[in-house]
Amino acid sequence: MHPQNPFQRAYHFDELIKIHPDLKPYVFTNEYGTETIKFGNNKAVKELNKALLKQHYQLKYWDIPEKNLCPPIPGRLDYLLYIKDLLEQKSDVHLLDIGTGANLIYPILGTCHFNWKCTASEVDKTSLENAQLIIDKNKILETIELRSQQFKNSILENIIQASDYFDVIVCNPPFYKNAFEAAQKNEKKNKNLKLENTEKLNFGGEANELWYKGGEEAFIKKMAIESVQFKNQVGWFTSLVSQKENLKNIKRAINKTMPLEVKIVDMEQGNKKSRFIAWRYQ
Repeated sequence: MHPQNPFQRAYHFDELIKIHPDLKPYVFTNEYGTETIKFGNNKAVKELNKALLKQHYQLKYWDIPEKNLCPPIPGRLDYLLYIKDLLEQKSDVHLLDIGTGANLIYPILGTCHFNWKCTASEVDKTSLENAQLIIDKNKILETIELRSQQFKNSILENIIQASDYFDVIVCNPPFYKNAFEAAQKNEKKNKNLKLENTEKLNFGGEANELWYKGGEEAFIKKMAIESVQFKNQVGWFTSLVSQKENLKNIKRAINKTMPLEVKIVDMEQGNKKSRFIAWRYQ
């Protein structure tokens, strides 16, 4: 984890349960004598998120529909901490989150942890409504602006307006190429985590959250093509890349747009390794 990530320390579940009692049923002591939760259980992760957001950022309300993805907060914050390094401690940062989903997690962390100005786009109207509800119920989030992407085949187009300037764009693109691939990978994760059939997996998600024709590689290539139109309006374009084997083709596609600089930033959370790619024209 990033050295400045406050979530790298072990959770104090007794404190979290005091703040958010609904977490208690999901906490257990594992074979090593450590209190934990099943991180593959959607309901458990959701209640942990609520507790963490209350404890660290004083959010009064945060919730998502069961069908939507439930993001792990420490990993999401790690991405933004490395973004902060990329921006070289710049103040007055304006961030654009592409595909914020129902959870709104990047704008929440950007606003509460860094005091950044945050704008977020989303193609799914129901997810956008849920994100707006989270904003409406937390005064601390009132500066977040939501924008509806009306065209499913567009990423940056129709979102970035002529008067906009964003210091950075963040994106957690759809991982899979289609519904079948998503179902296969989720079943594999289920077996690896040894979850019971009755448990709600933390790998749900709406179609637009999970898959895109051609997968994340095609999505980021499309984003790179569109980024050229806005090269004078954005400092850094970035996107998470979940599959390391996609990096070569993605980087090649970005380089074809003649950027000034391309970076790949590696991240690590416990046994999980991840990375994001970043490029700029100015």
